[in-house]
Amino acid sequence: MKIYTKSGDRGETGLFGGPRVRKSDARVDAYGEVDELNAALGAARAIVEDPELDGHLARAQHELFCVGAELATPHDAKARSAIPPIDAGWTARLEAAIDAWDAELPPLRQFVLPGGTRTAAALHLARCVCRRAERRVVALAAEVEVAPETLAYLNRLSDFLFVAARLANHRARREEIAWEPPRGDAP
Repeated sequence: MKIYTKSGDRGETGLFGGPRVRKSDARVDAYGEVDELNAALGAARAIVEDPELDGHLARAQHELFCVGAELATPHDAKARSAIPPIDAGWTARLEAAIDAWDAELPPLRQFVLPGGTRTAAALHLARCVCRRAERRVVALAAEVEVAPETLAYLNRLSDFLFVAARLANHRARREEIAWEPPRGDAP
């Protein structure tokens, strides 16, 4: 398979089974953000040492490929039949992991600063990328039909990543840093 085709050199790309559009198109922006999220999860997986967490992240990466394909394919395209649908069970699985991990964690009583271990910091960053991807998909959904399962999945995935970051710190016995509003001009 050839990596470059030169067909995008003028600022256009082809949708899966659909027309060519500008690379600034809302659909391209949305699936591009999902691709960046997938890369952020890959970066987090490169440093995660918890096999349970790594397994969940690996599964999310595979699911995000389906999300990207869903977003890259117009709803009237014949190619849509080749795309695995976004399964509501994926969101339910994320919720089950969130609930199980939340039971292991100390109660959250205040905002915490992103950071801690390298894994937790990477997961917090992935959470932010996920929220941005979600915003782009919401914007796209104002223009074209987007499966509601896609929005629910991205929303829950960001929650999952937040709890996963907390879990990484907790299992490493790294204390979370509570947010403290700045007071005065003192350093």
